[in-house]
Amino acid sequence: MPACPALFISAPASGQGKTTITAGLARMHRRLGRRVTVFKAGPDFLDPMILARASGAPVFSLDLWMVGERECRRLLAEAALHSDLVLIEGVMGLFDGTPSSADLSTQFGVPVAAVISAKAMAQTFGAVAFGLAHYRADVPFFGVLANHVGSARHAQMLEESLPPALRWLGSVAPSEEIGLPSRHLGLHQADEIAGIETRIEKAADALTNTALAELPPPVEFQSESADAPPALLAGVHVAVARDAAFSFIYPANMALLTALGARVSYFSPLADEPVPTEADTLYLPGGYPELHAAELASNATAARSIRAHAAAHKPLVAECGGMLYLLDALTDTAGARHTMLGLLPGQATMRTRLAALGMQQIATPLGVMTGHTFHYSHVETPLIPAGYTQRASSDDRGERIFRHGPIFATYMHSYWPSNPALTAALFRGQWSLS
Repeated sequence: MPACPALFISAPASGQGKTTITAGLARMHRRLGRRVTVFKAGPDFLDPMILARASGAPVFSLDLWMVGERECRRLLAEAALHSDLVLIEGVMGLFDGTPSSADLSTQFGVPVAAVISAKAMAQTFGAVAFGLAHYRADVPFFGVLANHVGSARHAQMLEESLPPALRWLGSVAPSEEIGLPSRHLGLHQADEIAGIETRIEKAADALTNTALAELPPPVEFQSESADAPPALLAGVHVAVARDAAFSFIYPANMALLTALGARVSYFSPLADEPVPTEADTLYLPGGYPELHAAELASNATAARSIRAHAAAHKPLVAECGGMLYLLDALTDTAGARHTMLGLLPGQATMRTRLAALGMQQIATPLGVMTGHTFHYSHVETPLIPAGYTQRASSDDRGERIFRHGPIFATYMHSYWPSNPALTAALFRGQWSLS
């Protein structure tokens, strides 16, 4: 079994600084000449962009439900073979969700380093740390790092509040130079953060005098062979929209397209680039079209080429923000209405409150495909849904699935490796829900 030092970065809640600390750790160890592989727990697109910048490599998702235990094991074992350190950033709080970060950590024996924001906190820090360490006896607990610490005296009080058996990993002071800005769907995208490289470097500097500067103990990961999928997309050219408006793309999804034999190319609707004329299939992923709606509405070249692709009855797969782009119009939170592509009848309205969040799946004759939904918009359309997704936590139906000519569209972000055969059917326009 391959073995590699590994650490799971978690916290009592969101907003504690997990991504900043994980990015700083990746960069700090990378500066020491170590090969660092970072994973992100849960169905996240934004944190992995920052972690990829810090580590210099794509960041894949780990989730016992969406990705599956077997594939998580394979990804970890593969990383252990060519890495000097494996880092996993958790999602939300350590015990939040089903399955949780604690479940993932326990399943693979990766020790947990808890990041606790000590802002406006003193001795209660010890109680929070004790609770995280002892809430479940099966969770391998490594220690605690205090974030947002105001002074050396503050750090001393925090350390002294810990029971003797709990490892103190050090402290990090609050700093606008390393903080990461956020908005309605989470952190800003890495390319949009001013001075992102400097922020990551300073986060690494802040960790050099902590216990996390040393490598954690090695963890053995059981090897899991990969099932090479058949070349179901051999000869198929898939064009993928990728820019600041369309960026919610799992690296594992793109890797699967290649493994299925597809040729993958990218274009930017935001830069008014056309769909490659030789493309057989088009993928419009989620992202932030609402933040760029005026520009997208004025980009005639991209719009014309996407309409021509659909008019030629070539398959078009659209998820969440990509689906909004296909509608007649999109109204932003300021009430401004923007004309979109008009390939799906209806309109979307952005809201200031969360409209849907959670793991979902699509059931078809080719099996189940897993994924998740997370959006602040609402779509009104006369289209009758071809079907619905199913919620992971119940039998309740989830998001609508639309079939309109060659278009497959839904709010759900799919994790394609969960069903390669269905992925191939989607991109060949041969999918069916019954």
